Amino acid sequence: MKALRPLLPYFRPYGWSMALGLLSVIISSAFQAVVPWLLRSAIDGVTSGAPQSRIWMIAGAMVVVALASGVARYGMRQILNGLSRKVEYDLRNDLFTHLETLDQAYFAHMRTGDLMARMTNDLSAVRMAAGPAIMYFVNTIAGGIFALVFMLGISVRLTLLALVPLVLLPVIMVRLGKALHDRFEAVQEHFSTLTTRAQENIAGVRIVRAYRQEDPETARFAVLNDEYVRKNIQLVKLWGVMNPAFALLAGLAAAIVLGVGGALVVQGDMSIGSLVAFGLYLAMLTWPMIALGWVINLFQRAAASMARLNEIFQARSTLRAPVHPQTLPAGVSGRSIEFRDVGFHYPVAGVAQPRWVLRNVSFHLPAGATLGVAGATGSGKSALIDLIPRMYDPQEGTILIDGIPITEISLDSLRSEIGYVPQESFLFSDTVGENLAYGAQGDSTWAANVAQLEQTIAEFPGGYDTMLGERGINLSGGQKQRVALARALARRPFIVLLDDALSAVDSHTEAEIMRALDDVLGERSAVIASHRGSAIRNSDWIIVLEEGSVVEQGRHEELFAAGGRYWSLLSRQQLVDDIEDDDPLARNHVAARIST
Repeated sequence: MKALRPLLPYFRPYGWSMALGLLSVIISSAFQAVVPWLLRSAIDGVTSGAPQSRIWMIAGAMVVVALASGVARYGMRQILNGLSRKVEYDLRNDLFTHLETLDQAYFAHMRTGDLMARMTNDLSAVRMAAGPAIMYFVNTIAGGIFALVFMLGISVRLTLLALVPLVLLPVIMVRLGKALHDRFEAVQEHFSTLTTRAQENIAGVRIVRAYRQEDPETARFAVLNDEYVRKNIQLVKLWGVMNPAFALLAGLAAAIVLGVGGALVVQGDMSIGSLVAFGLYLAMLTWPMIALGWVINLFQRAAASMARLNEIFQARSTLRAPVHPQTLPAGVSGRSIEFRDVGFHYPVAGVAQPRWVLRNVSFHLPAGATLGVAGATGSGKSALIDLIPRMYDPQEGTILIDGIPITEISLDSLRSEIGYVPQESFLFSDTVGENLAYGAQGDSTWAANVAQLEQTIAEFPGGYDTMLGERGINLSGGQKQRVALARALARRPFIVLLDDALSAVDSHTEAEIMRALDDVLGERSAVIASHRGSAIRNSDWIIVLEEGSVVEQGRHEELFAAGGRYWSLLSRQQLVDDIEDDDPLARNHVAARIST
């Protein structure tokens, strides 16, 4: 149960509500315990010939006590169940807020389906412990104490005999509790795998259909689903053992009371009313103990789930926050960017010699200038751009903005100055207008014009109010890239980062965008990574990456005239672009040239 300790601070804001709810539980149990005692008086009164008025008075008292118990029981459910929802609300907010602080390296090794399972299924299990489990646990303890006191008041001897079988209850609970925890944890882990498979299939439904893998994916999901059912059945079997075991012990106690108590009634040492009341108190004592198995199950489930949530809370970003964050100079429209002997590899746990993605990369980009980054696939272009907004930190070297190391600038300050378009465009399931205005202030339609989107949006059925599907699935690749570009520009950033941002856009549209982009960039600094020469040829400076190292740098004309790696990359890309020619002979000719 140590895993549940981090949950305790979430109860502090609701201390008075918790106290009132628990008080309602105790009051309800107290009133409930009075009913058998009144019934005892009524039965003994009937057998002894008491006046009818006395019987009616006792009956009326029983009704009043039952109503009072019902009101208190309603109050305890209303307060404690409501409190559990508030704790769940706070915990969910903290989980989401903490996830927002984690870096790219964390999400690179955590599956989306796993995180979703923890934010839903595990959080629900914790909520059950934060409210219903506490309520029923206190009800069990309070009800048991009240019942035991009244039982001792009727017959100490019979009480001790009745408790003999119930001594085994704690033994069973301890033995089965650990097994319940382990099996429920296995269920939750497998639920994460099941959720991940479903999430990936839904997100990649077009690929599944294109490759005609509906039946194989259905079969794989069925295997996971069968395993999930099997693990749940194992849990249910254990749960099925616990309840009958408790019921058996309760039945043995009831048999003892019936046998010994019946003998005492026959001998005249106990009244019939006392025996009936004692039997009811025994039920009040044993039923909560049986329910205690369910309560323990809830706590064990919550402990397993809270342990999985604690793994998220304990995760920390590898990006160190500056102790004394510096502020970038104000009143400028561009920033200088400098790399000094930067070396970087993606964080890989347990790998002694990871593959370096960048090594000894150095360059200086003056404020307001544009840097073009060329290189083949896997040369390190995306990694270089990701380092500027600190998606990752390099293992070697230093990156400076306006002469200040970026590790000494707060992430909020750094990223607020950057407009970033990653290689894979991501759009939210919202309107086109909301996607364009994401993170921007003021009008963003001008950015749509720069990205050559105005005509496209005008053709949408709802214009800027057109709803996009998940990840913008109802847009083409080129349209998604242009929306992502407009979104980045709408922030009016000091630094613009474009990572192959126009790879899915046709050559004509790309040319129009680049012309408009030249005017928008103005004095802003920009880093443009692309395999297309048309996207970077007008850059103030170009670096060429090969296997993570800078092998050439200079202006477009100089590099192209040198006939080196830059010339080779652009020539090969030009051949690829020529394949778009409708003439089959031209395509065959180009294919033959590429093969040589």
